[in-house]
Amino acid sequence: MPMILAGIGTALPPHGVSQSDAAAITRRFSCETADQERLFQTFYRRAGVENRHCVVLDSSDGDLAQRQSFYDTVPPTTLDRMRKYEQEAPRLALAASKSALEDAGLVPGRVTHLITVSCTGFSAPGFDISLIKQLNLSREVSRTHVGFMGCHGVLNALRAGKAYVEADPAARVLICAVELCSLHHHYGWDTGQIVANALFADGAAAVVGAASAPNLTQTPLQLVMSGSVLIDDSEDAMSWRIGDHGFVMTLSSKVPDLIGGHLRAWIESWLMRQGMTLGDVGSWAVHPGGPRILSAVIEGLGLSRSALAVSQAILADQGNMSSATILFILDRLRRAQVPRPCVVLGFGPGLAVEAALLA
Repeated sequence: MPMILAGIGTALPPHGVSQSDAAAITRRFSCETADQERLFQTFYRRAGVENRHCVVLDSSDGDLAQRQSFYDTVPPTTLDRMRKYEQEAPRLALAASKSALEDAGLVPGRVTHLITVSCTGFSAPGFDISLIKQLNLSREVSRTHVGFMGCHGVLNALRAGKAYVEADPAARVLICAVELCSLHHHYGWDTGQIVANALFADGAAAVVGAASAPNLTQTPLQLVMSGSVLIDDSEDAMSWRIGDHGFVMTLSSKVPDLIGGHLRAWIESWLMRQGMTLGDVGSWAVHPGGPRILSAVIEGLGLSRSALAVSQAILADQGNMSSATILFILDRLRRAQVPRPCVVLGFGPGLAVEAALLA
């Protein structure tokens, strides 16, 4: 049984920053020499990001030195960062979830399952409890948390939501992803961490899943099938670990080659199970881990540049918001009424590939 995506909602922190201003604000935490500063500027220019929103910003304009106060000469501890996460995550989760429920025309009290997604913070009670209280969901709502799975986390949540709907056609599933990547800004000269600093941003997105949605004016996206594959001997290519001063990402330069070398054979096999080929795919929603990852997908699957135009646009407009990003892309694609079926792809530590087929 397909799961209908009856409503999608997104939310951003109130303050944003251009990529050039972000580089100007953060370079003092990373660069010690003129050579490092030149390379630092190159990383930021090549990230494919033009703007982003961040919870650590105190304002969207004015003097650069006063735009944020969270980061100073001494890096915040992981405890400091988690306190900020616990403060900010519920606000964005509520805004995105309200928007998704309104889009679906669903009264909050009818939600039977709540799935939360995040890899950028931990707290218990978490923002799931906050959502139950602030949305006035049933106190008997079934809760599931998809934690620390990285950029493809929403695809794992969609798979779980589909299983709930298949088990009970009366189920109404609210999935909410919140990622506050700006809380994990890395200090010092480490090129891998600087690339991550240049890419990642904050955002939240939510989706309502159901077996049917008769009151919708447009034909909704439907989750038909999901898939997953682990690329052998790739554990060192991407990682996400807890450090003393925030969470630390490892992003190897091998990642685009691994994707380019392994993705096509698996995707073709996966689609074949539905009696489809690559040529039958009408549109693509690919998580923009970075420009090189998008290029690897384009080259590996033989796609045109325009096929991933929306993924590239979301990266430019909002940055890489980790797991929430996919729903931003799907929201824009459905509003544009792109051709279907649509294949959704995300990549995460493992190196793992997650996919979904939407009709």
